[in-house]
Amino acid sequence: MRNPLWLICLLLITFLGCKETDKTAEEVAKIEVELEVYRFDREFAEAQPKDIPQLKKKYPYLFPTSYPDSVWVAKVQDTLQVQLSQAVDSVFPNFKEEERELQSLFRHIRYYYPNSPLPKVITVTSDVDYNNRVILTDSLLLIGLDNYLGTSHEFYSVIPNYVANDLDKKFLAADVASAFAKKVVATSTERTFLSQAVYYGKELYLKNKLMPQVTDDIIIGYTPEQLDWAHVNEEQVWRYFVERELLYSTDNKLGPRFLDPAPFSKFQLELDNESPDRIGRYVGWQIVRAFMKNNEVALQEMLTIPSEELFKRSKYKPRKLD
Repeated sequence: MRNPLWLICLLLITFLGCKETDKTAEEVAKIEVELEVYRFDREFAEAQPKDIPQLKKKYPYLFPTSYPDSVWVAKVQDTLQVQLSQAVDSVFPNFKEEERELQSLFRHIRYYYPNSPLPKVITVTSDVDYNNRVILTDSLLLIGLDNYLGTSHEFYSVIPNYVANDLDKKFLAADVASAFAKKVVATSTERTFLSQAVYYGKELYLKNKLMPQVTDDIIIGYTPEQLDWAHVNEEQVWRYFVERELLYSTDNKLGPRFLDPAPFSKFQLELDNESPDRIGRYVGWQIVRAFMKNNEVALQEMLTIPSEELFKRSKYKPRKLD
């Protein structure tokens, strides 16, 4: 029995899409990337007071000149700092797996942005400064390893669960991808809720292209269960936004409700506690995906398209589950 025409078309589209993906993977694999990784966290933990001047000479950007050597000597000997270093060593006895993930990430960055500089990777402890887990400049990538000890680590006991959920080493490379995305995705000058959601959607789409081997829950920073909730309820969430005329609203309270990290999204309904936070970012991601599916546009060009234009050309319709 012959296959229906629609099935033949579907198979052809799938085949061509796979061929394109394979070609990209082949091109990325050819790109030479040699990261320099320095375990400053370990060097500092093992330092004696007499070693401080040499460390300052090697890593001047980590030692503000306003602090005398006595401050660093005291920190090396501080009990809490010793415990923090021991915890980091137990989770990161070496950095080989993370280095491989970062090598892959920067190969993809170089594929899409050939002139992008390759930074030195410096691992540090940051007294659990989870708001600055990763700092990326053209020349340096600073990674606070004490922010990736695992969701239930004792050092995170006083941190809200929705923050601690992201403090796991499986999110390390994705956080670096986020830091790069923020450098190349222009902040929207439009103030509408829709434009902000699409901005975050662009970031997530770019992260996905830079880390194609990584699952969507890691890309957005959800648990698998939270991602399932977003997937199943996408149509209802979209209807909520449309019916309450939120898309073109400039109400600054919508960010904390649907875009910012929080315990959950705030629909002001009974289902709130079941929902993941940042659901507006998830919807923005699906809008960008729809746009790229329905338009022949290069990744870099897409990132420059105004949010409202992108939305109109996306022909976005939330998925309906059977």
